[in-house]
This record gives sequence, C-alpha cells and structure tokens, in this order.
Amino acid sequence: MSPARWFWLGTLAFTVVGALLRLKGIHDPIFDHPGWRQGDTAAIARNFAQLQYNILFPQTDYDGPPPNYVELELQIVPFLAATLYKLFGVHEVFGRLISLAFGVATIPLIALFGRWLWRSVVAGVAAAAAFAVLPGAWYYSHTFMPDTAMVFFATAAIYACARWIVDDDARSWRGWWPAALLLAIAFLAKPVALAAAVPIAACAIAHLGWRTALTRMQLWALAAVAFIPLALYDAFVSAHAEWHWASGITKLHVIPSLTAALTSPHAFVLKAIAFAHAFKLLATTMIGPAGFVLALLGFCVPLRSRSDALVWGWLGGGLLYAYVVVTVERVDYYLYLLLPLAALTIGRLSAFAAERWGTPRERAMTLAAVGAVAWLVSIVAGYREIAPYYVWNHTNYVRAKQLDATLAPGTLVVMGHYDPSILYTIDRKGWEEDAHVWTPFDEQSAIRKGARYFIAVENDRLKQTNLELYCWLARFPVLDPAAKWPVYETDPAKVVPGAEDRWRSFRRREMAGAFANWRQVWKSAPDPCR
Repeated sequence: MSPARWFWLGTLAFTVVGALLRLKGIHDPIFDHPGWRQGDTAAIARNFAQLQYNILFPQTDYDGPPPNYVELELQIVPFLAATLYKLFGVHEVFGRLISLAFGVATIPLIALFGRWLWRSVVAGVAAAAAFAVLPGAWYYSHTFMPDTAMVFFATAAIYACARWIVDDDARSWRGWWPAALLLAIAFLAKPVALAAAVPIAACAIAHLGWRTALTRMQLWALAAVAFIPLALYDAFVSAHAEWHWASGITKLHVIPSLTAALTSPHAFVLKAIAFAHAFKLLATTMIGPAGFVLALLGFCVPLRSRSDALVWGWLGGGLLYAYVVVTVERVDYYLYLLLPLAALTIGRLSAFAAERWGTPRERAMTLAAVGAVAWLVSIVAGYREIAPYYVWNHTNYVRAKQLDATLAPGTLVVMGHYDPSILYTIDRKGWEEDAHVWTPFDEQSAIRKGARYFIAVENDRLKQTNLELYCWLARFPVLDPAAKWPVYETDPAKVVPGAEDRWRSFRRREMAGAFANWRQVWKSAPDPCR
C-alpha cells in the first residue's frame, strides 16, 4: 500500500472513531458541564431565531426585558444553530452537532498539519489518532459552545500561515488569502485565538529573519486583515451591549491580577500557584494523563528547522495566555488551543520512533502494538477524567420544564440563582440574580419593569442568608407552597391582605436588633416574618 493511501485510510479510521466518541451525550439537555456557558450560548441561538436574526446583535435571557445585548465573540455556532432552528424548530442538539462537526473536522486537519510539519505520514496519522481521543477535545466537541469552532479555525490558520511562510516564502499573494481569511475568522470566533499570532510570528521571524519579516508587506497586510475586523466588531457590539463580558472581565479581573503579580511578591506567588493549577487542568481533563506524558516526550525529540520556532512559539503563546487569563478565569476549556499542539508533538514522537527503531518490518509490528496499547490506555485514562462532566441534574431539569409549562407565557421572571441553563430551560426572560444579595429594592425595581414571578431556586439559602428579602416576598402568593422551588406571584394586584403590616412589624423588630443573631431566631421561630 502506498504511503499516501495508508495516510488517508488511517486518518479516515481515526476520524470515524473520534466522531463516534463525540456522539456520547449528544441528546442530553444543556445541564452537563459547563451548563452556565452552554445556557448562554443556547439562549443566544434561540434569541437569534425568535427575536432578531442578526449575528451582530447577540442577546441573552437575563438582565431584564429584551433586548439584552451582550458583548461576546462573533456568534458563529449560535447563528448557524439559529438558522437550523428556523428550518426545523428549536432543538439544542443542532448546536451540539455543529460543534461536533468542527471537532471532527479538526482530526483530518491535524493529520495534514502533522504530515507537512514533520514530513512524515506516520506523524500525521499518529497526530490524528491522538487528537481523536484527547479528553478535552473529545468532550468539548459535543458541547453547545464556540470553543471547538475557534480551535478548528485557529489550527487551520496556523497551518495555512506556516505553509504560506515556509513553502511560498511569504512572497505569494495566492497563498496569502486563505491564511489571512482563516486567521481573521479564528480571531472573531473567540479572542483566545489571539495566542495563535505568537507561533505565526515566530515562524516568520525564524524563516525570513527579523529584518525581512519586519519589512515584508504581505505580513503587515496579514496582521491588518486579522486584527482590524476583530477591533471593528468589538467596537460595534460594545456600543449597544448591556453586558460587557469580554472587556469587563479583562478590565476588572485580568489586568488587575497581572498588574498585582508584577508589582507584589505575594500576588506573584498566588498567580504562580494558579498557573500550576492551570497546568493540572491541562494534564488531566484536557490532554489526559497518558497524552500529557506523550506530549512532553514529544517536546524532548529533536525538532527540525522549519518546525521548532512554530512549535515553541505555539507553546509559548498558549502558556502566556494561560498565565494571563486562565489564572483568573480558571476553566479548562480556555486551554483548548494547546490540544492540537499536543497532538502534533505526539505525532512527532511517533515518527521519531518509527525512523529509529529496527528494520522497517520490526518497526511496523512493534510500533503498531505499542501504539495500540498507548491509544487504548489514553482512551480509558482520558475518559476517567471527563466522565463527571457528562453528569447532569435530572431533578433540576424536570423542575425547570415543569415551570416552563406552568408559568404564564411571555412573562418576565426573577430567578434567585446563577445558572443560565435553568433560566433557558424555563424559557422566560428576566433577571438571574444571587438570592443572597438581591434586595427588596431590587425586586421592586424588577416588578416595576414587568417581573411577575420570583423563582426561589435556592429557597433554603434565601431563608438562611437573606431574611429581609424572604420576609418581603411573603406579601405575595406562592403558586405551590410544597414546591422545592417556590414561585412567588409578584403581581402588585395579588399582594396578600395584611402583608404590608407584617412587613412593617418585621422591619421594626429588625431595626431593634431582634434579628442580630437571626439564625438562632430562625431555628426557634420557623416563621419570623409573621
């Protein structure tokens, strides 16, 4: 069998296996991990389909009556899902399948990248085999999130840019266009992809030299086409957004954390500890224990001239992003961009062994056996890391669906709990708030804006940590007093007679210090609101 045919058959086989693994949980509600991020993404997709079919105006379900525009990355996956919603109805499985398609498409892309990068068919097939079973790529490829699409476009952009720089010597405009387009889409898909600029720049400098790289017009044009659309999009969305997620997190958390680490020894140590935690996430739920060891060994293999700057630049960009951002936002999928690199280095390790291990026949037999064992071990060890991610709360899902069927259609609600997946399943717009900090004043403001239900998802916490709000809500009737999630009908016309007098009595006792130790009061008098 020719090497080319062996390459495509092997790539196809591992792509099929990767697709089958990613189908697990494809029909689950979006209550699996991370429900809060999937809830936001699913809500944006549904709002595209039902409220405003415009990719430049993404909306969430919370922060009051619509529109609730949000500042996030270009919503490629939600908008594609909304398009299918318009044709076939709202079904979250479409969002999962779109993400899965990008995840599966990344497997043959990695194979092509590895074959070109290491000049080896073995490296390409082994890289595809590794990426197919890396636990982070395996799991997140089935989630309703933008990250898998971003990784596909970022990997394709790095591959296209590297081939243009190395093979075309950065002189051809013909190879420039796909590289520039893919890089622009990757940056728009999610700002995490900005880390891809580091390996591309490193590759250009290593191949062309500092002076040539800095004076090459095509490279400056590449940067302009990649960065300007992102800047224009961010400026446009920020102008009408009510929730400033990206810039808010950066200004309020990321930059202060980095500044503190660079100016305070204590903060530097804390950030170093957080960075170690990010490494732990990378070695467990993202690359997996077996894959992490193989990837480290791959970095120890002598690298060839056209790959060393690209690979080390990719690693440096990913780790820099982890140090700046993941030490603040401690979620493992922010490390997703390092997974294609891990697969490529595993492919290089495989090619290195194939080139130096006995005769061709011995290499084929031995490496096939060793590779099969390592691959199966990676599957088992990787699944053990992500198995808890598939678990979702059936009880909460049933309660949310019951509320969807019970509450008046189209009404605004206040949900006393932070979880967009629950609010999304209830299928109502309104407010999503922490029951501990929400006040009667906040609730009155929401009622004036149209809120007609308060859903006490954390009813016990509400009673134990926010007695004032709990007693104020007692003026309203409860749909089902026996429900685990009591729902207060916050219609001013339905205030219970005498509730205002009881509220004034509660306030007098509170101001008199009767509730200074209100936890004990609660235990001795189960209803201090009366």
